[in-house]
Amino acid sequence: MTLYHFGNCIALIYVPYYLTYKQSGLYVCGYFLRICSHYCIFSSEYGAFWKCMHAGLIYIFTQLAKMLVLATFFPDNVAELGNDLIGEFLKSTVDLADLIGLYLVLSSIPGKGHSKVLTAGIGWATAEVILSRALLLWVGARGAEFDWIYIQKCFESNILLVQHIVTATLVWLWSRHDLHSNLRTIVTVMLVLTAYKTLLLDLLITTVSAGPWMGLLIKAAVTFVYGFLTLVIYGGLARVIGIF
Repeated sequence: MTLYHFGNCIALIYVPYYLTYKQSGLYVCGYFLRICSHYCIFSSEYGAFWKCMHAGLIYIFTQLAKMLVLATFFPDNVAELGNDLIGEFLKSTVDLADLIGLYLVLSSIPGKGHSKVLTAGIGWATAEVILSRALLLWVGARGAEFDWIYIQKCFESNILLVQHIVTATLVWLWSRHDLHSNLRTIVTVMLVLTAYKTLLLDLLITTVSAGPWMGLLIKAAVTFVYGFLTLVIYGGLARVIGIF
């Protein structure tokens, strides 16, 4: 039963990531480019898999930098800041570094917009889910007693996959010089809110006294709205400049 629960959690987390990578066209594109690189038509550096790996490495570097900043400016007072809204706000400000990291990832990926944002988003999300969930599941989900918290963490990881792809799209849109000024303002506001999204959602969930499953539903609904708005902006820009 323990092994079955652990395997179920692993599949629930990582299978959606694999299917997203494979069905998005990146898998086929990477395979095709590897064949072409064998005949010296393209360089192998354009393979989507290695670009995802590159995004994961930048994610690791970004998290290390954030940990260094948090340890420097917020030492040994996590418990006190937990009840301090201003302190939590300042800690969430450090998450702006994620936007910088995604910008660096997108700048290093050649190709069209859809392949850039998918490669950056999937690579970033995969690195996060491996580093933040693998040890948790290995230690907790293999326990003798069943706990719904690990299933909830799995669903939350799938929501984060969508969120990271949306964030990568917003960063790419913000970097476009041909984006209308009004849309750029909207994209900028959405990016700033993304950095504080975790804090705002936690405050909302606490305010309405939502349980774990209702909290997941709220996070999924907010992510859906974010994704829909981003898709509308991206689709409008795509029709104008013909990036599909």
